[in-house]
Amino acid sequence: MKTILESTVVVVGLGLMGGSLAGALHGKCRKVVGVARRTETINRAVSQGLIDAGTTDIESGLREADTIVLATPVRTIIDLVREIGPLLPKGALLIDLGSTKEEIVGNMSALPTHVQPLGGHPMCGKELSGISVADPHLYLGKTFILVPLPRTTPEAVDLGRDLTRTIGATPLVLDDARRHDFLVGTLSHLPYLLACALVQTADATTSEDPAAWEIVASGFRDTSRVAASAVDMMSDIILTNRNEILGALQEYSSHLSELGQLVKDGDEQEIRQALSYAREKRMEMFP
Repeated sequence: MKTILESTVVVVGLGLMGGSLAGALHGKCRKVVGVARRTETINRAVSQGLIDAGTTDIESGLREADTIVLATPVRTIIDLVREIGPLLPKGALLIDLGSTKEEIVGNMSALPTHVQPLGGHPMCGKELSGISVADPHLYLGKTFILVPLPRTTPEAVDLGRDLTRTIGATPLVLDDARRHDFLVGTLSHLPYLLACALVQTADATTSEDPAAWEIVASGFRDTSRVAASAVDMMSDIILTNRNEILGALQEYSSHLSELGQLVKDGDEQEIRQALSYAREKRMEMFP
């Protein structure tokens, strides 16, 4: 397989994630080609220096691809994996940027044998979306999870690592898609739902007071930030990782109920003990 430096990389989907990845690869591989639904998106990606060329015709865009990156919402990725297999050149690497992996990898297993499949999930993003906010530095220093299939060759995994390092990220290989979805269900998807619930709570309790948004603290802004994420993207994530998210929600609800009971009881020693435990664990996680 060709190295990334030698490769024509085709990025399907030029929103925040795809546009940022294309920009991070631009000038570091033989050619970056973008595929998008709208000509306006292609033109903007070219004018922003994110891609060398682009097309709205996926078949022509894939014709000379060495590496293909699917950077669309999760359920669109699943549909694309089913559709484009016969269009992919022999020996091509197909990788995705989806935030859930079990359904995507399951569909990748049915790809033609001449294609090398590799699940991918960069642990980064913004609450904004679209090509206008694409940032070639988005991936710098971030973890990029790679989920190979049993059929994925070591050479293809190495190429995935090469791509990851080329955009400034750090590769982390997880051989089990279910393990991936379990971990991100708690560490990524649960925080989004908590942020949504926090916004809904503030809206229901304080929004009628005109002073509410003048006194809102940074803690509320930081904790609620991801609630502004693109709904299409997040609904796909939730619907393709329901069981793991439900398990995380149940565990969270248990802890929240326990804290609520401590507040109700008003036992200062018990409250301080619970808060100290959480503080110590947070400091262990992020020393």
